[in-house]
Amino acid sequence: MQSEVSADKKGASREQPVVFGELTEKNVGQLRLLNTVVFPVNYNDTFYRDLLNDPTLTRLALFNDVLVGGVCCRVENKQSGSGKRLYIMTLGVLAPYRQMQIGSKLLEFAIETAKKRDVDDIYLHVQTSNEEAISFYKKFGFEIVETIKDYYKRIEPRDCYIVQKLIK
Repeated sequence: MQSEVSADKKGASREQPVVFGELTEKNVGQLRLLNTVVFPVNYNDTFYRDLLNDPTLTRLALFNDVLVGGVCCRVENKQSGSGKRLYIMTLGVLAPYRQMQIGSKLLEFAIETAKKRDVDDIYLHVQTSNEEAISFYKKFGFEIVETIKDYYKRIEPRDCYIVQKLIK
């Protein structure tokens, strides 16, 4: 299943839509490359194999057949044992394609997926210095609920926030 959104960016005409599609064996390598460029941490082979086990939890954004963004989620059992939650493992868009609503569409996909999967909340980790991401998630009703010291081992700052949005 794919959907389109018109690009409204300098140098990009309305005739060049952003296409949203599913993760497949054929494009998982492109996602790996995107994540290497966008995120300061590396994801191992197991991460990508797990994504392929349930590709309905991943959505990719392509502009002119080039992967420019993606969101990868997983459903988890809550620590309390009752209920489920959606964890956003990654949500990223290449810098030149930001401000085109691609990240918003990817996050809306995650929120809709959470509702369909009947989860209680959505959460993710955000590096404490990433003010752009914190502001982005707050616009969608996410709140900072916890700070974790030394969450990241190989990047600075090492601290992160847990950012959460209640669904139920």
